[in-house]
Amino acid sequence: MIELILKKIFGSKNERELKRLAPLVDRVSSFEPHLRELSDAELQQYTPRFKERLEQGEELDDLLPEAFAVAREASARVLGMRPFDVQVIGGIVLHEGKIAEMKTGEGKTLVAVMPAYLNALSGDGVHIVTVNDYLARRDTKWMGGVFQFLGLTVDTILHGLDDDQRRRAYAADITYGTNNEFGFDYLRDNMKFSLEDMVQRGFNYAIVDEVDSILIDEARTPLIISGPAEESTQLYYILNRTANQLKREQDYTIDEKARSVLVTEDGVAHAEKLLNLDNLYDPRNIEVLHHLQAALKAQNIFKRDVDYIVKEGQVIIVDEFTGRLMPGRRYSDGLHQALEAKEGVKIENENQTLATITFQNYFRMYNKLAGMTGTADTEAEEFKKIYNLEVMVIPTHRKMIRDDHPDVIYKTKNEKYQAVVEEIKDCHEKGQPVLVGTTNIETSELLSRLLKREGLKHEVLNAKHHEKEAEIVAKAGQMGMLTIATNMAGRGTDIVLGDGVVDRGGLHILGTERHESRRIDNQLRGRSGRQGDPGTSRFYMSLEDDLLRIFGSDRIKGIMGRLGMDDGQPIEHRMVSNAIEKAQKRVEGHNFEIRKHLLEYDNVMNKQREVIYAQRRQILGGENLREDLLEMAEELVEDLVAEYTDQQMSEE
Repeated sequence: MIELILKKIFGSKNERELKRLAPLVDRVSSFEPHLRELSDAELQQYTPRFKERLEQGEELDDLLPEAFAVAREASARVLGMRPFDVQVIGGIVLHEGKIAEMKTGEGKTLVAVMPAYLNALSGDGVHIVTVNDYLARRDTKWMGGVFQFLGLTVDTILHGLDDDQRRRAYAADITYGTNNEFGFDYLRDNMKFSLEDMVQRGFNYAIVDEVDSILIDEARTPLIISGPAEESTQLYYILNRTANQLKREQDYTIDEKARSVLVTEDGVAHAEKLLNLDNLYDPRNIEVLHHLQAALKAQNIFKRDVDYIVKEGQVIIVDEFTGRLMPGRRYSDGLHQALEAKEGVKIENENQTLATITFQNYFRMYNKLAGMTGTADTEAEEFKKIYNLEVMVIPTHRKMIRDDHPDVIYKTKNEKYQAVVEEIKDCHEKGQPVLVGTTNIETSELLSRLLKREGLKHEVLNAKHHEKEAEIVAKAGQMGMLTIATNMAGRGTDIVLGDGVVDRGGLHILGTERHESRRIDNQLRGRSGRQGDPGTSRFYMSLEDDLLRIFGSDRIKGIMGRLGMDDGQPIEHRMVSNAIEKAQKRVEGHNFEIRKHLLEYDNVMNKQREVIYAQRRQILGGENLREDLLEMAEELVEDLVAEYTDQQMSEE
């Protein structure tokens, strides 16, 4: 209650912050008339002058208004794009080490130029982190022109570069690359045998694009460098056959919420008989039990064309949040081998972990960390708790006028898909472009078949068909275009509306299912209604969807029963929408707990990692570690004496 009263008197914290930044934006703008009159050569002289002022003791904050104004003017000259005032606010928020939430189409890529330029003046390097190689390459080429015009160097870390190329890229003032490349380079550096072989040069300042995708979604999977372990692969085939012979509910149960399998007493007895073992829980058979559980998970929880695909005889993981393939990444603990046995492809040897780190602990090494995204506010608490990052919502340049229709819910998936096809046909007949969002490859291909049956020409964008991604997304706003895409997180390409589309209501977003994370749904919706454009969106659901079936079905079934629903009859009701949102919040809370426990576990390893890596660097640097070694020897002697001498003797 007190909080509400204070909010009414003083406004929200976000509003107060915007008011605080307004005079700073005015100061940036005050330099504009003078800078506009300068020649290119005169404007370029500012960079060495700024560096000189830093050497003489000025702080980056002192340079901010003028440096931002210079970067703004350079952007206008090189790109023909002058950052709006709201983009300047976003840039200041990034410089202050916070997260700027900016709606899709508000020009986040351009926003990063100003803080990157200012922070690169110190000479300590700036890392701009993107979700894929395509965006890293595109942004280096696109925004790199501004940095080069102002006399700074810019480079990219891409998959497949050798160490010399990586070292050059890290030596640049501004380095673009993916979170995976930055993280794996850190681990590889700490496995090198000389300091000269290392490629990175410290962790000064990072701007993370699609920060929620990288620091929240991907934080459930640690980065692991592994090497082959000598193990027979025959066991996986045997246990795959055994898992096929066990009966669900009788021999094992499945917890879909936790994505885990529990073997029952009957199941243990049945498996012992099939495997000709006396006791499955004998310590000698623990490995067999572990791999049997992996085989059951592979058979019952992990779905082909949802969690993974099979391509050229390999099981390749599909990123559940972006819908992208992750070649080279493998599930750990024998699960990947269990999937290979299930699909009948060659089983690769299980790997042993050589080095590992979570994204949380990697990014917390930076002296200053900032991020930007279209959807962070729903995870503000986690950003604050884990990364000490505050989220600030930046106002849009033009008012958002997209019309978000309430969810429509059906009893069965079949009824839902029929309704989806009908809505697509209606939009197509009037020339309105439609972007259909699906949560997995399986659904996108099913819808594609349904549209083909109706004779509707369309494009499909998923992990199997991704080669022309940027081209397909860019054309999705043209008159009459139909595009089916798996999760749109981090696609990074603006959908520009074609001629006449505005008069037909703009781009229509059609979600075929609610994702377990509200942010992913918001990212899909955010592809429409950019920069004040019109647009519409609607999500279709059924009681058979995983989210409702696992996390919210009984409550919603009760509501639908009370409202007297007939087969094929949809329902749009606020009670249903609220129940769906509660189900999503429950899943988000569950996933937050998983990430929190992963971090707590890694924090213990992180302390050891920091000590070992620091000492390793000291040794490689030729430092004298005599004192450290003597201290270790002393501790070891004390431990041995305590272990092998009589307690009574030591007391005497």
